[in-house]
Amino acid sequence: MESGGLRRAYDGVFAEIDGATFGPAPQGRLSAEQIMAHLVANDELMIQATEALLAGSPYAYYDLDDMHRPQLDALVAEQGGMRGLTALLHDTSERLCALVDQLGLNAETPVATCLREGPDLDIDEPLPWSRTLNLHAKVHLPKHQAQLHALRTNP
Repeated sequence: MESGGLRRAYDGVFAEIDGATFGPAPQGRLSAEQIMAHLVANDELMIQATEALLAGSPYAYYDLDDMHRPQLDALVAEQGGMRGLTALLHDTSERLCALVDQLGLNAETPVATCLREGPDLDIDEPLPWSRTLNLHAKVHLPKHQAQLHALRTNP
């Protein structure tokens, strides 16, 4: 498995935030900072699962359901806002992509996956890790890129 599609999806997110300013989120929605924190935390979970597969673990899991706003807010504060979160996302996305490039046939290993984000993503079953990575590149990252775009206050 190669990380090309995943890298392009991250490039789209980075292009959306480069030089952007963001307004407040509508009631009940994530702010731009919370979206970035969510992506960083998601990357960390995906890195852990990918490392487990590369280490030969017969069992890996990926559970995005355990991430809540207080944890996102703590990560935003810890990183000092958008600038720190952007730098951290550059790091985590690069680490994930580098690991993906090493997966080879391990990419087809089933991973217990729990991913719920609105009506677009509702998964709670083992999936080949390549499928989860593909969902991340083609659905998850573009969804959050669109959310960031909607929060921009400058063109």
